[in-house]
Amino acid sequence: MQTLKVKLEPSAEDSQALLETMHQFNAACNYVAEKAFELHTANKIRLQKVVYHQIREQFGISSQMAVRAISKACEAYKRDKSIKPEFDATKAMIYDQRIMSWKGLDKVSLLTIRGRIKLPVVICDYHAQRLNRIRGQADLIYDRGSFYLCVVVEVPEPQKIVPENVLGVDLGIKNIAVDSSGQEFSGEKTEKVRTRIDNLKADLQSCGTKSAKRHLKKLSGKEARFHRDTNHCISKKLVAKAKDTSSIIVLEDLSGIRERTTVPKAQRRKQHNWSFFQLRQFIDYKAALAGVPVVYIDPAYTSQECPICHHISRSNRPTRDNFHCICCGFSGPADTIAATNIAARVSVNMPIVARFFTELQAHDFSHG
Repeated sequence: MQTLKVKLEPSAEDSQALLETMHQFNAACNYVAEKAFELHTANKIRLQKVVYHQIREQFGISSQMAVRAISKACEAYKRDKSIKPEFDATKAMIYDQRIMSWKGLDKVSLLTIRGRIKLPVVICDYHAQRLNRIRGQADLIYDRGSFYLCVVVEVPEPQKIVPENVLGVDLGIKNIAVDSSGQEFSGEKTEKVRTRIDNLKADLQSCGTKSAKRHLKKLSGKEARFHRDTNHCISKKLVAKAKDTSSIIVLEDLSGIRERTTVPKAQRRKQHNWSFFQLRQFIDYKAALAGVPVVYIDPAYTSQECPICHHISRSNRPTRDNFHCICCGFSGPADTIAATNIAARVSVNMPIVARFFTELQAHDFSHG
């Protein structure tokens, strides 16, 4: 499965209808969430018996919208039953096949509290190749004055490659990613953009004029969008290299690293903005589409171990950028050596790994 974000082009009247519908839908979600919290239940069937008629009458939504609102509130409450979920007025609204239908690839019909409306859809070549495989529900989202549909489409299962090589990837802040072949993806440009935006925001906030506030609103999310684009480009290049060299991608499992590590106060902003999890997600889904295997390893000591004599010591890394083994004297770029160690932890088991993926490919083929 893959999610595509397609832009809608509603008229002013249709935009108002969509906004009103989103407001009423999320208000209904809040009502259901309050009842779920009050009754201490996330059971959709039980809640539907309690709230269905009330939310239809009070918020003027259709029967299927009511069902979707109950489902959304239950899923949110189920994630953490210690708190009552709250939904902003313009949070995503769920559409399924009963309240949404496609009229070709360039138009979609959506149900609103004012009735059905047909909306033009902005279709690029990338979307056009995939929208004929639409499946299930879609989320209507409102972002910076525009409406989008997040559509789930089926993706044909690619033939998985049988790995012959290993591509280790070390993730960091100064260098966003470094692979075991020595290629670096520097974070210098990202840091410059972050610093420039932070300084500009500080100047505008201190100014306080209406023009400054408009400019601040325009800057909202700019840094996040830049990070996202950078991570897309890096993940695309890493997956392409792995596919071209029949390699398995090996990453460190960095889950919870912010809680496990401490950094100086001056570095906290950088660590907080470190979007390693987003990059990992991008690598995962791009690799899945390309048939490239991805595995995760324990990151312990990958930056302190000598790849030659395997001596482990903090002293092996005298500076952030340099590695120098105090035992055998081997030296080199620290991030590249860390990526080499990451790759080596899977390389020693490559015969087993290759056999596993060979058997998996044969199983997939036989059941295709």
